[in-house]
Order: sequence, then structure tokens, then C-alpha cells
Amino acid sequence: KGDFALNTKNLDLGVRQDGSEVDDLILPKWARTARQFVTKMREALECKHVSDNIHKWIDLIFGYKQTGDEAVKADNLFYPLTYEGAVDIETVKDATKRASIEAQIREFGQTPRQIFRDPHPARSDNPSTHVSMRLGRRGRGGNTAEGEEHSSLLGSNGSSSGRVMRDSKRGVGGLLSTTTTTTTTTTT
Repeated sequence: KGDFALNTKNLDLGVRQDGSEVDDLILPKWARTARQFVTKMREALECKHVSDNIHKWIDLIFGYKQTGDEAVKADNLFYPLTYEGAVDIETVKDATKRASIEAQIREFGQTPRQIFRDPHPARSDNPSTHVSMRLGRRGRGGNTAEGEEHSSLLGSNGSSSGRVMRDSKRGVGGLLSTTTTTTTTTTT
């Protein structure tokens, strides 16, 4: 619908650097309404080009091209403080240094947690190939119940993208284990 783009409850969303009030989302010139904006974005996200290439984006953002030599080859490097575990802010005692690090983190944002170590498979055109993922509790602040089931379309071979990284610094055990289920439909 596009309702999210409109400040229908007249919330105080703050002010911009120029002093003007933040209100409704400013739409691009090609979108006359919020509904049209959402419709065009959905069409773009569901197009064949995106479906054929989304695994490459997953590799860059959550996968093996996020860090190391593969990230260098893909020109996918971010400011060092944006990576998870780059600094333990609680151990920084110098107030000036801590304020500086916090400001840098706010300005540069945070790189998502790396989940996959191997290339993510291309999306399958076969809707009967599903991967059922079992998510476990993530230690501190986990938001999934133990054994919660999720299902998604993944690779054409019916497999997930391989090993899942474990965060030994935070003591997180198996973040994600996968079980592959392939459904075969026969007609008589």
C-alpha cells in the first residue's frame, strides 16, 4: 500500500540539518503516490534479473565476500569499526576515545553479521525444492525460540549455502542448522 511512507499519526520525527521538519517520505519524481512507489519497488524486486542475481548480493552482504581476500577482490570493504567484534566499547575507558569510536560507529553504521562461509546457491526455478531451516536461540538477546522452523526457496540443488559461522567471542553455538526437504509431485 505504501502507508509506511506517510506520517499519518503526525509523529514528531525530528528535524533535518537545515532545520526543516521530517515528515512524509519524499518520493522520487517518477512516483506520484506512495502506492505507486511500493508497486514499482515490488516489481523491481520480483523481476527475473533480481531473482537470477540475488545470491550474489547475499554473498556480499552476509556471505563469504564480506571479509578477507574475496571482499578485496569484490571491492566490498567497509570502514574497520563497522565490522562486528572490531571493538568492545565496554572496555574503552578513555572518555574521549570512547566518544570518538561511538561517533564513528554512528556515522558509518554496522556491517551485518556474516552468516555464510561458502557461495550462496542461485535461486531455483523449481518451486518444489525447499530448505527447512531450524533456528536456535542466539545467546544474549536471541529472538528466536529453540527449534523454530522456517522454510525458504534456495538453491537448485536443494541445499543451503553451506557452513554457518559461529561467534566464539559471544559464545553463540549453532546459529543455524539446515535440513533439506525435496518434494516430488507426481500426477496420474
